[in-house]
Amino acid sequence: MNELTDRQNFILSLVIHDFTQNALPIGSQYLVERYNLDMSPATVRNELSALDDAGYLAQPHTSAGRMPTDAGYRYFVGRLLQDTELPQNTQRTISHQFYQSSQDTEQWMRLAASVLAHQSSAASVVTAPHARTSRLKHIELIATRGKQVLMVLVLFGGEIHQQMLTLAETISQSNLSLLANRLNNACMGKDASGIKKLSLQVEPLEQDILNLLVQELESSSLALTGKIFMDGLSNVLAEPEFAHSEDARKSLRLLEERSRLEDLLNRTVMNSNFGGVQVLIAGEGQDDDLRQCSIVLARYGVPGQATGTLGVLGPTRMFYGKTISTVRFMANLLSDLVNTSMVD
Repeated sequence: MNELTDRQNFILSLVIHDFTQNALPIGSQYLVERYNLDMSPATVRNELSALDDAGYLAQPHTSAGRMPTDAGYRYFVGRLLQDTELPQNTQRTISHQFYQSSQDTEQWMRLAASVLAHQSSAASVVTAPHARTSRLKHIELIATRGKQVLMVLVLFGGEIHQQMLTLAETISQSNLSLLANRLNNACMGKDASGIKKLSLQVEPLEQDILNLLVQELESSSLALTGKIFMDGLSNVLAEPEFAHSEDARKSLRLLEERSRLEDLLNRTVMNSNFGGVQVLIAGEGQDDDLRQCSIVLARYGVPGQATGTLGVLGPTRMFYGKTISTVRFMANLLSDLVNTSMVD
């Protein structure tokens, strides 16, 4: 990155701040009047031209003002943006919402996606906490109707799997609960290979359930991420860049293609610290469809046990300061919740 003078840093920050709000190219006279600058329009014009030459601003046409380039946003995020926190009252309100909810991981994920979308005015993505090797925390067997039984598996980290079973004969709920208790005592904390090694004297029904349990744990361990939750797509579609540009709208297809989305999430946060925020501006050469987008991501969870990713996707004309602080706060909050759920 080209080093800028203090005055150029100041003017670049003003241009990005104003363009983020209004999406309109910005001229020197406007900046002087809008911010009551202690310098002439000619001086500002020269600095705008220098920022243009450095590649941090661009001019749509000769008579227009300037607008930030991808490099300008990258310079701003990497060099000029100060670390900030969400206001304390906002933090308390968000925390209260989570601690008032039940200890249901799926409910936490939906709430996290909603909060991220609302706070950032962008589209949010949250993956449920997922372990590389899935281990059973709890199994429930619930009689539904006739010979059908709902098997509910709760894994360490909070993942929940459900499957309907059809039994050879009807079994009462009390007997199903006794069976579930026996399986919990034998299998809690074990992964698929551990359950396979168990030497149990079991009835055919119990063996069938154990076989299904092993299949679910093996399938879960193979998945790259946990279940994906999204919100706020309408926020992005309402932005002028997406409302009138088919190229910009292409970036939203990423949210519809799970394999691409999982790959991007994993590549972006693979080497990041927990709670550390990664900012991907205009795809950073990783995906051409993201040229008009920015993505802000963070990992959360308990390292080595159960982890997930959360973040937001929006136009490069993004409120980076608020978005980064929101993503960081939510990552830390979800890490605390996941850690608590694994201890309980």
